[in-house]
Amino acid sequence: MTADDYIQPVLHTLNPHVSVDCVVFGFDRSALHVLLIERKREQGDLRIKTALPGDLVWEDESLDEAASRVLKELTSLEGIFLKQFRAFGDPNRVRDVKDLDWLSSFREQPQARVITIGYYAFIRMSDFEPEASSFASRVFWQDIHSIPNLAFDHNQITEEAIEVLRADFENRKAGFELLPEKFTLSQLQSLYECILDRKLDKRNFRKKVLKENLITPLPEKQTGVLHKPAQLFELSQHG
Repeated sequence: MTADDYIQPVLHTLNPHVSVDCVVFGFDRSALHVLLIERKREQGDLRIKTALPGDLVWEDESLDEAASRVLKELTSLEGIFLKQFRAFGDPNRVRDVKDLDWLSSFREQPQARVITIGYYAFIRMSDFEPEASSFASRVFWQDIHSIPNLAFDHNQITEEAIEVLRADFENRKAGFELLPEKFTLSQLQSLYECILDRKLDKRNFRKKVLKENLITPLPEKQTGVLHKPAQLFELSQHG
């Protein structure tokens, strides 16, 4: 008998009271989107099935591990930095009548109280190709200005994630990595406007970012454009 004969298969047990929900924001250089799934439904079932990618955690994994696993299982996305931003623990958050049928079909304890940990991420949409799997029948990007009525309290989770994203962007410049390595001031302004959800005065914006020393001008201009080529910039190493 070898040592391998003593190795037992890992049997993961779900914790019925703790889940993770992932708010993945995508930027396509013109608008901000959020990644949603459509959960599998029974024929004729018209109840809400659109939700954030989320699920219960295993007893033997950390919350960060659970968030990465769940996102991969439902959307096939991996290698994404997910930031934990808040816990949501309203006693009635999963007890709405609109969610009971789905819970009864997919959860062993559908009446259990569930506290969820919210994670958010910010990615370039062109870098990833989400694919639905597990109990997700479809995965898709949705403009943040037209988010439908979601399952559970996922609308609230999404709204709070947007606020955290904006605060991180303004205070820590989180999200600047979504810019091309070399970019124009117009592209930078578009990123600001999409995340902050407001129009910015072109002249004042350019004076502000140059004064803050966030970017460094390059001795290069755009190529292959029909309009007058704009100067290119890169992020300052000390900005």
